[in-house]
Amino acid sequence: MNRTTVYLVSACALGLVALVMGVPGTKAPTPAPPPAPLPVPAPAPVVVVQPPPIEQVAPVPVASSKPGSLSLTGKLSHPYVVPGSSDVFATLEVSAVDVPGARRAPVNMALVIDRSGSMSGAKLQNAKRAAKELLDRLDARDSLAIVHYGSDVKGLPSRKVTEENREVIRRYIANLYDDGGTNIGAGLVTGEQFIERGRLECEGCIDRLVLMSDGQPTEGMQSVKGLTNLSARMHGRGISVTSLGIGYDFNEDLMTQIAMVGGGSYGYLKDAAVLASIIQRDLQQAGTLVARDVKLSARVPAGVTVRDVLGRPFTQSGSVVTITLPDFSARQVEKLVVQLAASAPANDGAAFDVADFSLDYQDVLKGNAADSKLKLAAMVTTDRTLADARRDRDAVVVATRARASVNYKKMADAVSNGRYEEARKAVEANDRLFFEAESVAGAAAVAADKNDNQQAFGLIQAAPSAPARQMDAVKSMKVQSQRSAGAGDSLY
Repeated sequence: MNRTTVYLVSACALGLVALVMGVPGTKAPTPAPPPAPLPVPAPAPVVVVQPPPIEQVAPVPVASSKPGSLSLTGKLSHPYVVPGSSDVFATLEVSAVDVPGARRAPVNMALVIDRSGSMSGAKLQNAKRAAKELLDRLDARDSLAIVHYGSDVKGLPSRKVTEENREVIRRYIANLYDDGGTNIGAGLVTGEQFIERGRLECEGCIDRLVLMSDGQPTEGMQSVKGLTNLSARMHGRGISVTSLGIGYDFNEDLMTQIAMVGGGSYGYLKDAAVLASIIQRDLQQAGTLVARDVKLSARVPAGVTVRDVLGRPFTQSGSVVTITLPDFSARQVEKLVVQLAASAPANDGAAFDVADFSLDYQDVLKGNAADSKLKLAAMVTTDRTLADARRDRDAVVVATRARASVNYKKMADAVSNGRYEEARKAVEANDRLFFEAESVAGAAAVAADKNDNQQAFGLIQAAPSAPARQMDAVKSMKVQSQRSAGAGDSLY
């Protein structure tokens, strides 16, 4: 063999070694090592076909029997699962269509104002100002009733907002005065009666009741169950109920539940001066309503159980879980996270059905019942490293926020009872959740969440110094709990 041939053979050998090692031969910084026995290649990772790529286990939209103005999308935090039992989070999004250029629909509205003794001064003055500004935004297509309650209830029945009636309503608002206890139930009943009368003159209008209160019920119907049943009954009759809590003293759990079962929105207002902008927003939502009586159901197969719907009330019957959602206005988005315990079979590479979801509602735009459906499935793999690596970043962040919402609720409950150390531990639990999500999705994805958690810690630190600070901390953390759980435009 001549010298040229020897050089060629050596060059080929070096190139082959470089190719096997995954480094271009022309960039090798040092000569090739002396000949040695080649390592035995790892069999499975290199030559065995891996489970299908993540695209093959994407959410499967199911044909809707009656498509409408809402859409349902979602995905799993863990598109790949290992055999055995593990927690999987289904992150869902319900979104309403846009209605560009559409004129606001007329409303048949009752504004129910708490004018009990605790509303004296700035609170009642700001509520009256908000009512007047709402009046200014209505026109002759709309109907408005004013209800005010203390121990008793008085009101101005529904009437069209013509120029003549506008002045009558304005003078009535100006003469509101504070007096007596807090009879929320009677205020709601009167508001409902006025709305039903208003239907006679406001054909095709959207029915909306807005409750404003700074206190807890002290007279008349006082039980949470009774008042929420009243709100649910109104919603069943086509009236959406929004509740706005003013100041620090109101029962935020009651006001939240009134709005939830009433299909409306809920707001906590530290300063009653912002009521005007909030009521304007509620008017816009009412006037662009696209869906009502919205319910999401989840059906799980054998081997899967629903552990929780994080931050939202739900009912369960057998393998079916049902969540009641608020009425939807145009462009409204609500997110939900369903925590599932899944027992995957030892069948590497097989698809594993996790849950079937169905969104059912009344389409206001089309005037009929409609639905949207979704099936979520995972892929089984025996490679735990692969399962961890394939976690969906966006879904992990959304699920983490929903898990944090549970801790915000714990913080609020602990602070309200003076258990500040317990509240601080809930802050630390959220820190751990966000750190874990950061390792999957990156620091930027949870930076705002970590900041919110630190603000909650600041509220907890300040709470012991004064009762007002304590109440502010409780209400702020309960609002943060709802926001983290995915509440959209239904939370002001």
